[in-house]
Amino acid sequence: MDYGLAGKHVLVTGGATGIGLAVAAAFIAEGAKATITGLSQADVSAAVAQLGPGTRGIACDLTAAGEDKRLAEFARAEAPIDFLINSVGIFEVRPFFETRDEDWFRFFDVNVMTGVRMSRLVLKDMLERGEGSIVFISSESAVKPQAWMPHYGAMKACLLGVSRALSELTRGTRVRVNTILPGPTDTTAVRRYHEEIARDEGITRAEVVAAYFDKTEPTSLIRRMIAPEEIAASVVHLAASPALNGMAMRAEGGTIRAIL
Repeated sequence: MDYGLAGKHVLVTGGATGIGLAVAAAFIAEGAKATITGLSQADVSAAVAQLGPGTRGIACDLTAAGEDKRLAEFARAEAPIDFLINSVGIFEVRPFFETRDEDWFRFFDVNVMTGVRMSRLVLKDMLERGEGSIVFISSESAVKPQAWMPHYGAMKACLLGVSRALSELTRGTRVRVNTILPGPTDTTAVRRYHEEIARDEGITRAEVVAAYFDKTEPTSLIRRMIAPEEIAASVVHLAASPALNGMAMRAEGGTIRAIL
């Protein structure tokens, strides 16, 4: 399907790794130009080399003062931002009773406020131009919280409220704001987590994944990890489809047992 993205410009925060990297690649495959970010210059340089022509990157920490403005200026120097994909986030399994106040605030700053800061800068320009699209990367955990990481589910649920509220500001324009809810995705962070379990239990990572869908995610209909590229394809569709606004799109393999 041709989404008409040739020559368009997408800014993908957290685009140097994981789902963000796959999203940037999907946009580029559709003919768009991409600006990506990452925490380390090494990750950014490697991603830019992998993505090829039409890609620019910058290392920045969007939890630090002024970094949001520096990123926005860097991106706009290339072209107006047609699409903003808020993909910065940290995934960490941490028991509730071992999660301190400072941990909650850190998760909030990374998983929520980075997207808030960038949207505050970019959405205003989009509204002035009368067109543009923002997608927040949330999670199935937003509507199906897990006891082993309540902080993560809470932050991802917060994104649903932020996204829907911002979409109300777009009324009567061609600007749209949406959220996507990925399910268990085969990212580096998740693979690392599974490998740690495998080492602790003396089994293979494949056995860890199989047990995960037997015991932890038994409602999954596809019963496998989702590839980042599969999530990326859904993000492009959500970002580029003119009739989709104010929605939360599920891309979680049926783990959420609900009809909506």
